[in-house]
Amino acid sequence: MSSTSPRIAIIGSGSWATALAKLFLNNTGTINWFIRKEDDIAYFKEYKNNPRYLSSVEFDTDNINFFSSLRDCIKNSDYLILAVPSAFLHDSFSGITPEDLNQKIIFSAIKGIVPQHNLIVGEYLNKIYNVPLENIGVITGPCHAEEVALEKLSYLTIASVNTNHAQTVGHLLNYRYLRTTVSDDIYGTEYSAVLKNVIAVAGGICHGLGYGDNFLAVLVSNAIQEIKRFVDAVHPINRDINASAYLGDLLVTAYSQFSRNRMFGTMLGKGYSVKQAQVEMNMIAEGYYAVKCVYEINKKFNIEMPITNAAYNIIYQNKSVRKEIIELSNLLS
Repeated sequence: MSSTSPRIAIIGSGSWATALAKLFLNNTGTINWFIRKEDDIAYFKEYKNNPRYLSSVEFDTDNINFFSSLRDCIKNSDYLILAVPSAFLHDSFSGITPEDLNQKIIFSAIKGIVPQHNLIVGEYLNKIYNVPLENIGVITGPCHAEEVALEKLSYLTIASVNTNHAQTVGHLLNYRYLRTTVSDDIYGTEYSAVLKNVIAVAGGICHGLGYGDNFLAVLVSNAIQEIKRFVDAVHPINRDINASAYLGDLLVTAYSQFSRNRMFGTMLGKGYSVKQAQVEMNMIAEGYYAVKCVYEINKKFNIEMPITNAAYNIIYQNKSVRKEIIELSNLLS
């Protein structure tokens, strides 16, 4: 890339942040990388890999400027790529002011809702930090970090109302094993990314109970209609719900062995409590937070969402897992 390429910052140190760092470094000379723990940065510099996630990916750390100060990382960057769990975003941004984010282009790769405000990340940035909508974007799938690490052919959708920003990010991510598509549907792609995690939790619950592929196919085909009803109500524009950013992302999250939301649901279906499943996984399942947030948001719209409601009743109302799924199965067609 030329010397005029924007300065890219990765915010976060999980598996998806690590995969994105790998992707951006394919096309950029250097990246900035905010990692909260100094010990993790020291390990990274010595051993050239993330000590906690995707440890098989080796980095040339000469091409990485590490920051343990989020403000300093933001100050030295043009484009911010957010890849921290949604539940931690608000605390991570504690002390950051709207002035710090002035003129920064921010893309969310989080796929979750900020639970403290019940807002998707784009709305959170816009309403809490006054970031203009044209400076906000979304990076969404279908794509798993683990397959990026293995350099398996993958696809991403890059969404922004400012398609120039989306094209810039897409250009920096395109590589022999990664292809990108540009969209202007920031609300639909982000809400769909949230909802597919809810569906994956429900699908995992069914799998844990012993339901097979036939039932999961019916669940997912009903789920894409549930997602369509929701995103069309929240942000009614002309969109193809069968495009990969919506249906594709749902499919990979609902079916893949790498899906932590499906794994979380599977544990619940097998009889784990919510707390037991979270401890056992040692990873964040965004669907856990998304279920409650979407349920609360839907009180305004009153959309028919039987799959979301079943997941909410199981996770937050402590309803019988088996009875809820039996009742759900009677509503599907």
